Amino acid sequence: MKMLSLSKSLYAAFLLVAPLVALGQQPRPPITGISHMCVYAHDLAASDNFYAHILGATKAPDPQSPAGTLYYFSPTQFIEVLPLPADHTLSRMACVAYTTTDAASLHHYLSAHHVAHLSELHTSSDHTRWFDTQDPEGNGVQFLQPAPSHSIAITTHPISTHIIHVGYLVHSRSDEDHFYRDILGFRPYWFGAMNPGSVDWISQQVPNGHDWIEYMMVGPGSTTPTENLSAQHLGVLNHFSLGVPNMEQAVTTLYQQDRLPPHHDGPQMGRDGKWQANLYDPDGTRVELMEFQPVTKPCCSDFTASSPTR
Repeated sequence: MKMLSLSKSLYAAFLLVAPLVALGQQPRPPITGISHMCVYAHDLAASDNFYAHILGATKAPDPQSPAGTLYYFSPTQFIEVLPLPADHTLSRMACVAYTTTDAASLHHYLSAHHVAHLSELHTSSDHTRWFDTQDPEGNGVQFLQPAPSHSIAITTHPISTHIIHVGYLVHSRSDEDHFYRDILGFRPYWFGAMNPGSVDWISQQVPNGHDWIEYMMVGPGSTTPTENLSAQHLGVLNHFSLGVPNMEQAVTTLYQQDRLPPHHDGPQMGRDGKWQANLYDPDGTRVELMEFQPVTKPCCSDFTASSPTR
């Protein structure tokens, strides 16, 4: 009888533990690329000129925020421009967002992995499904599942049709790696620095695509100190990148069509062996034009995953 009682206890314990084990083994839905970056703007008319005219993106209403505006570079990638809140201070980055094939399952997966600050699952007026969370350093992160029937017609001539990466200030590589790599499954792509012995930029590709996030490292181990970071510094660090097949052609187009903004620099050869040029929106957010493929050997590390081709 004691053995039978013990067996019943073990069976009861198994019934309690088994669902938890299954929960921990729940597969992560695919994360396929960058959806968008959200940025704040103090002058919406000036930002409209930058994103619609200079970058050539197609303007559309914002189904998530009536006060916002979306600027599409392709039917699935855009920049969301939001009015600058009255109490806002330095950074103009409001969020980074990634595309998933199943927002509901990904929400459940992150909840099972005890990710904090998960919003409820939303459905926009265009039937897009999305939710918000935060990374370990408090940056807004969004996951978005476009509606199957949702398709924005690109009626303009954007300088690029592909947002290939987003980057922002990071203090703790280990904390961000736990979120992006351990939980979300991002993969190493490349790392580099301005000076030998430092690490300034760490790129991690999405699990099921070629787009990537770039940690812009500050503090010990990097060449950027944490002290006295200005709005201008943050605008350089918190950026997004548009892929172009040929930098000379892209910059020549902007020049010939009088689309170069007042604040720009380059082209120059990046430390990753790719041609780059920088444009800055009216609030200082950096837009990095970058060729898809390296043309020379990168510094610091080899690429450990395939680069996007278009």
